[in-house]
Amino acid sequence: MKAERINKKAWDRIFRDEGYALGREPQEDMSDVAKLFEKNGVKSVLDLGCGTGRHLVYLAKRHFDVYGIDIAEHGVKLSEEWLRAEGLRAELKVGDIYKRLPYGDDFFDAIISVRTLHHGKIEWIRRLVREMERVLKPGGYIFITVRKHVPMKDVPKERRYDIRYIAPRTFIILGGPEKGLPHYRFNQDLVRRVFKDFKIQKLWVDSKNHYCLIGRLRIKSDS
Repeated sequence: MKAERINKKAWDRIFRDEGYALGREPQEDMSDVAKLFEKNGVKSVLDLGCGTGRHLVYLAKRHFDVYGIDIAEHGVKLSEEWLRAEGLRAELKVGDIYKRLPYGDDFFDAIISVRTLHHGKIEWIRRLVREMERVLKPGGYIFITVRKHVPMKDVPKERRYDIRYIAPRTFIILGGPEKGLPHYRFNQDLVRRVFKDFKIQKLWVDSKNHYCLIGRLRIKSDS
């Protein structure tokens, strides 16, 4: 699929050009998320779209068993180097998260994905959510952030680039550091519908204008 090839090529370029400059600090709510995981006995955590490893390193330091997957080989390489420098371990894979995830059923206690899932068409995202449900243990946790829709008039002029729509609510940026990447724009109702099989514990917007969701995979005993 052409759009998927563009996606991989764009991510490889971003990690090659930007590297750790993309950020070493964890997402602003990750400390609270980690505390929630610890309180509820979470051990194994998958980072979907792990990038250069900022959340892998953070969670590994807190003694979680961490796994990561990213489409960009260079991003995974940087994750490996960072973990090695810190004396930490994680199981990393290069792979497309919008295809079948390379993990067994009921494998993880929790999944995180920060500023990643919205980089695709809605049918890709829905397929990924079904895969998340497959590899999560019953009652497993998720922490997800996706981009909130922002009217063009509210985007700073220096960040305004031409875009090309490829599907409803979905466009590719034609310039700047995210050139070639698909973007799907969520609203709160869409977030709830896409994650309808999860019991949402909290849904909010962070300082970077991303919807943040903490939820648990529903089990038969849930009301």
